[in-house]
Amino acid sequence: MHLTQYYPVIQTRDVAATAAFYEAQFGFRPLFAADWYVHLQMADHPEVNLAILDCQHETIPKVGRGVSTGVILNFEVEDVDAEYARLTAAGLPMLKPLCDEDFGQRHFITADPNGVLIDVIRPIPLSEDFAGAYDDAARPI
Repeated sequence: MHLTQYYPVIQTRDVAATAAFYEAQFGFRPLFAADWYVHLQMADHPEVNLAILDCQHETIPKVGRGVSTGVILNFEVEDVDAEYARLTAAGLPMLKPLCDEDFGQRHFITADPNGVLIDVIRPIPLSEDFAGAYDDAARPI
């Protein structure tokens, strides 16, 4: 398979509000906007895309219709402490406070208006316990 693009699609009851959340809080901009679907792209990183879809739209097979659950979006950033302060000040729920993990992440977890989890991450040195679990090319630091 030769992919030309990859992006997650969040199924929601409120397409406009969900799109507005990602625009306001994470710097996405709409490339296509309809009442049932919005395709977002990060303004300063065109390779980062996200779509928002009405959870009852006819393009979704009936068996798959409904609000997205069990999804975590990972956003890797340069300054996780600044993002934590910014998003806390904006009133986002902090479901996991900012912390360092032995597996090589400094991160926190918040959520979008639908309950989709958003894990904001900065790679940090990992403990020796986890060093062997990584491929050399994938080590965080």
